[in-house]
This record gives sequence, structure tokens and C-alpha cells, in this order.
Amino acid sequence: MSVELPFAPVDTIIRRNADELRVSADAAEELARRIQNHGADLAKDAAEHATADGRKTLMSEDFGVEQVVDKSDLELPVAPVDRIARLEIDDSYRVAMDARIALADILEDYADNVAKAAATLARHADRRTVKAEDIETYFKLFE
Repeated sequence: MSVELPFAPVDTIIRRNADELRVSADAAEELARRIQNHGADLAKDAAEHATADGRKTLMSEDFGVEQVVDKSDLELPVAPVDRIARLEIDDSYRVAMDARIALADILEDYADNVAKAAATLARHADRRTVKAEDIETYFKLFE
């Protein structure tokens, strides 16, 4: 499966959590892949909620979000997040704009948490660069 999410905003998310550390391209790619997988799983669950409510349109509440943030406050672009949401669900489902924004917000929070931990792991390893192995180690420790 190809990665739908551009690496640049993911790199920005890692950098805002890494302070003075550098970020390898592999770290951004690894986190983008993890974000995509997590987003596709969340969309599957949201589709089940929508179906239970007799709908074919995913709404923000299907993602457990009561208030949707402003799209301009997000680093992750909404269009790729929409494609991520559709990876594992039937083509008959629609994804409302508020659901796309809600999912992008959830995924950005997810990425912030992983990036913060990965930066801590890089510092612990006495490195000045966050690497893909830091992202991978986070998931080995916390999944």
C-alpha cells in the first residue's frame, strides 16, 4: 500500500516536538505510514457507527468528535486524509468535510504523541537526529 500522506507536514509535526533535533526523511516516512494505517482503522470503525445509524456518510461524531477544529489550525492536509479514510471502507460511503477535518485532527494529535516520544528516544540514545528506528521503537514499546 502506498502512502497517501505527504511527508512534509509529517516532518513539520516531528520537528515541532523535537526541539533542536534533526529529523531524518525515513522518520517522516515511517510516521506517515503509521498515521495512514491508524487513520484507515479509525475510518473502518467510523463506517460501522454510520451503518449502525443507517447512514452511508461518515460524520465527525462517528470519530467520537463533538467539536470540529478549524481546518486552518491543522498541519495535516485534509485531501490526503480523505483518501486515507477511504482506504479500508466500501466505496459506497461518503466522508463529510467535518469528518475529514475531525480525522485530520485526531491523526495530528496521534502524530504529536508519537513524535514527542520518538524525540525522547533519540535523546536517550544520545543522537541529534530523530530516525525511523525511534518511531518503530515507540510502537514496539507502546502497542
